[in-house]
Amino acid sequence: MTQGVPRRVDPDVDLRVPADRSELTARPATVLGAIAVGGVLGALARAGVQAALPHTSTGFPWSTFAVNVTGCLLIGALMAVLGRRRVGPLVRPFLGVGVLGGFTTFSAYVVDVHRALDAGAAPTALAYLVATLVGGLLAVAAGDALATRLLARGPGRDGPPPGAGRVDGEVPR
Repeated sequence: MTQGVPRRVDPDVDLRVPADRSELTARPATVLGAIAVGGVLGALARAGVQAALPHTSTGFPWSTFAVNVTGCLLIGALMAVLGRRRVGPLVRPFLGVGVLGGFTTFSAYVVDVHRALDAGAAPTALAYLVATLVGGLLAVAAGDALATRLLARGPGRDGPPPGAGRVDGEVPR
């Protein structure tokens, strides 16, 4: 195994770096407020999609499927942006955890599968179960790839995010 600079697990928060662990304790109300406001906006957007595209217990739950796959696409794109652009410290909590966390709904996904099974629509439940899992994973990869490609040729390439490449315990100057 080679020694050197440890690879950051997450481009903007790496719990092995003490400075990254201190963000929540330094400004808990600000971070939690950003997450809460984002969560409300994401949940309202999801509720709007689900109200516009209702489904029966035996039908394919297109609204939940669309929300989760779209959310995965956007999460992939957001992570690509966070890994390649300098952004404010509240962008990830607001957009990633808040908006997209409130928008996606894997709990409703499980409830939809359960309802379909209870209604005797096992083939629909299985198709939905597999389609959401595969669709979500492909959407994350597609979002990451698309954002990476767009960022590589667009203006404003200003390097990695603050703290990227730090060694454990190192504080930026």
